[in-house]
Formats: sequence, structure tokens, C-alpha cells
Amino acid sequence: MLWAPYATTSSNWIANKVLQGAIGAPIESLCEISIADVWFTHERGTYMGFYALFLVGSNFLAPVIAGFINDGKGWEWVLYWCAIFCGAGFIICFFLMEETNYQRLDVLTAEPYQVDDTPSSLEKGSKDASDSDKVAPVLSVPGPDTNPASKKTYLGKIKMFRHSDINHEASLVEMVIRPFLYFSFPSIVFSGFMYGSVVCYFNVLNGTASLILSSSPYNFRASIVGLSYISCLIGVGIGTVYSGLFGDRFVIWKARRNKGIMEPEFRLWLFTTLLVCIPGALLLWGVGAAHEVPWFGLVFAMGVFGAAITAGSQLSISYCIDCYKALGEDAIVTVILIRNTMSFAVSYG
Repeated sequence: MLWAPYATTSSNWIANKVLQGAIGAPIESLCEISIADVWFTHERGTYMGFYALFLVGSNFLAPVIAGFINDGKGWEWVLYWCAIFCGAGFIICFFLMEETNYQRLDVLTAEPYQVDDTPSSLEKGSKDASDSDKVAPVLSVPGPDTNPASKKTYLGKIKMFRHSDINHEASLVEMVIRPFLYFSFPSIVFSGFMYGSVVCYFNVLNGTASLILSSSPYNFRASIVGLSYISCLIGVGIGTVYSGLFGDRFVIWKARRNKGIMEPEFRLWLFTTLLVCIPGALLLWGVGAAHEVPWFGLVFAMGVFGAAITAGSQLSISYCIDCYKALGEDAIVTVILIRNTMSFAVSYG
């Protein structure tokens, strides 16, 4: 981020964006998989909604802050403040969050069975005892080793790499190739296409908001254009409640009607609302701006965009993980590849 204000050529700017993308890429898959590992299926939608809230909400909150920074300090300080926030986030993550990577063994070590053949006291009492009076041999079946591990020190908790936690059997080449193989899975491709679609609508809004609202007849300053994104933040909250809290209850209701069997396709019913909201918001935004409708109409369309983008992002990821939870990490990478390809094509194609 510190490099960006000093990029004076297109090659410098492209190199800067490549570096930012490479460093920031893990956030695109690790968060979703962590949510899938921690919470149950009927809770996953709610917490995935909170993830979408912060993911999409931060994109709409940034213009609100950036507008005032631009008016007060200049556009360079917008990027400087981004660098400051990134530095603070790095310090918090590195020093306050424990490294939890753990390589679980497939086979637990246990001692072999032992048979105790020592004669019992009943057998010593009488040689003429019948077979029914004899005591059967005792099987000693020890369980796995349950010795508690030693508690990690603070430095051990924040250590980034430990030899025991590295999966030496994993092939880096296979891990790189595997996401491309999932392009043959229709559910994963559909999730990526839906996610990419809502991101394209987000790009349309971001690419035209300043152009429309700062021009006649609205003539908004940069700070006022930023404040118009408050409508998007309200929409993000509505989209979170719809796809998260309401979405989980809807899926549970559908599962009860399906004899207790939950199917990933139940979440697809929630997309029907977006079939109405997204085209309506696009028409109000584009046609409304062309006919110079009052500013409230455009701001209302921005709010609908915010709700639809949040709900669409959450539903796409949740549907993919519900279908292939065991393949979640690689499947999400495939979804992100499709999403980013569509986003780049619409923005620069």
C-alpha cells in the first residue's frame, strides 16, 4: 500500500497490484473453511452471513471514510491510511492470535492385546470343578496413549512453522492442479458463477457511482459521494439477516418437511428474491441516472445493491461448502477463480 501512491507508470501499478493480490489471496478461502470447521450445518449460514457482512460491508465503509480523507488530505493519504490499518491488523494477528495448524495422525498408537492366563482363586480351590465354574481368561485392552501434552509457551503459540505440523506427504503440484479439476463439478461452477455475478454488479456500482453523483444535476463532493454508501451499509445489514439468520431457519424448515434430511439445494430458494431485487436496482440506477431522477432514487438503488451483493455472496459460498464440505478448501479456490475472472472481464474487458 505504501508503494501505490508512488506508482507513476502502468508497469509499476500492475506490479503493485500483483503483489497485493498474492499477499491478500489467503483471505479468499481460509475464512470460509474455518467457519465450516467450527459450526454445524444448521448454524453455518448465520456465521457465513457475518463473514459476508464484514467482507462486503468493509468495501462499502471504505468510500465513506475515503471521501473525507480525500477532501482533507488528498488521495495519497487514502492509501497511507490503508497501510496503517494493514500494519495494525498484522500486529494484532501475529501477536494475539495463536497458530492452530495441526497435522492429525491417521492411526493412533496402542499396545497389542494381552491375555492373562494366571489361574484364578476359584480354579485353585477344586480340581474337580466343572467347566461352568472356571473363570475365562481376562483380556487387557489398553486404550490409546492419553498422556496430556505439555502446555505451549507464548512463543510456541505464535510460532509460524513447526516441523511436526507440516504435512510432508502433500504434493504442492497436486494442490495447485486440484482446483482446476473441480471445473467439472457443476455445483462448484454454479457457485462461482453466482458469486462472480454479484461481484460484477458491485463493480458496476463502484465504477459509476462517483461519475454519476459528482456530475450534474447532483454535483456531490467526494465526501458526500462517500456518505451515499451509508445506504449500501444498511443494505448489507439487511442482506446479512436475510441470508444468515432467516436463511438458516428456512433451511431447517425445509429439512423438517423433507423427513429430516437437509439438502444443499434448499439454500437456492433464497436466490429467488435476488431475481427481483438485482434487475430492479440495475434499472433504477442506470435508467434513473439517465433521466436525472432525484438523488434519493439512486441512493435507494445503492441500498438494494448492498443487500443483494451480501446475500448473493453468502449463499454462493454456503451452497458450495454444503455440497462438498470435504473438498472445501480446494472447491472455494475454484469458486474464487471463477469469480475473479468474471470480475476482471467486466471491469477491464
